[in-house]
Amino acid sequence: MAAETKMEYNFLGKTGLKVSNICLGTMTFGSVDTGPLAVFFGNPRQTNEADSHKILDRFVELGGNFLDTANLYCNGQSEEIIGTWLKKRQNRENMIIATKVRFPVDFSSLNDVGLSRRSIIKACDDSLKRLQTDYIDLFQAHMWDNATPIEETLRAFDDLVKCGKIRYYGFCNVCGWQMQKIVETTKTLNLNPCVTLQQQYSLLRRDSELEAFMVCENEGLGVLPWSPLKGGMLTGKFKRNQKPDATGSRTGYMQAKREEGQNKSTSNWEEFGDNDAYWKLIEVMEKVAKANGKTVPQVALRWLLQKNVVSSVIIGCTSIRQLEDNVGASGGWEISAEGMKELDEAAPLSKPYPYDMLWGMGAFGRFNPFNRSNKV
Repeated sequence: MAAETKMEYNFLGKTGLKVSNICLGTMTFGSVDTGPLAVFFGNPRQTNEADSHKILDRFVELGGNFLDTANLYCNGQSEEIIGTWLKKRQNRENMIIATKVRFPVDFSSLNDVGLSRRSIIKACDDSLKRLQTDYIDLFQAHMWDNATPIEETLRAFDDLVKCGKIRYYGFCNVCGWQMQKIVETTKTLNLNPCVTLQQQYSLLRRDSELEAFMVCENEGLGVLPWSPLKGGMLTGKFKRNQKPDATGSRTGYMQAKREEGQNKSTSNWEEFGDNDAYWKLIEVMEKVAKANGKTVPQVALRWLLQKNVVSSVIIGCTSIRQLEDNVGASGGWEISAEGMKELDEAAPLSKPYPYDMLWGMGAFGRFNPFNRSNKV
């Protein structure tokens, strides 16, 4: 990556806040060896505090100002590592800090979970202490909570904005009707609005384009894609019929845990390793990368950055080299319209019923450019 490469910036949804279009995700900061999170956060590629601080320093040198964490990450260690870095090595006002609430840090506590008023306010106070700050820029619901009325959740977020503990709030990992419900409830109750949606989004996960992102486009919410490289599957480093190294990527690690019986979920390698369409996609990505003098991961990230609903792409990294390569997607170049079309076609968005009718032949040419809800 050229030394002069610097970050570009976007508005965070329809707010007036500007963030680097590459957001540093810090799920890899810290480690957990025991308990229910050990399978996920026991990855040997997790980084200790000293190495995490070096990554944070370099991220800022490259122009980054946007960090994403969660109370869940390594039982709060990720927030603590950011907190010590902010206190010792950085001007807090220069950084935009996002964290999350919904899952517990202490799994033995009955009520430190979910999106009840109690859980949200306690989690916010706890995160503020770990982050060593007096406000959170973006406080996000980590997932929908079926046990709590959405009105209770949204009123709690609104109160935290009004009292200055958080500046904005967003949601993560919701479906289309839930996102629209959130938007309409804030309007009905005249609350401060939700401003972002953090969702898994990549060339291998485009499902949210069908509805959730339509809500975001219509309502001015900024999308923050997570897992943009799908655990390493979109880096181009894997080879067909060669099982990934357990220490070389999250995909390899989770596949090894799957084979040991510790990971109960289908791994990325199981899902895509024997899929011909996946390997054809990698070939197209390699072609586009070569045409632009870039790497395959940079193509994966740039494809997301050129989607108009995206405010910032959340990357994870365990080394300075990986960070620098990812930041090379931020600006100074674009994938051509032809290249974007090739990538879109190599990773087609499946449209099951009724979407095939709503945005297919059933529409009979009824597409009005002034009506934003017709896009897919």
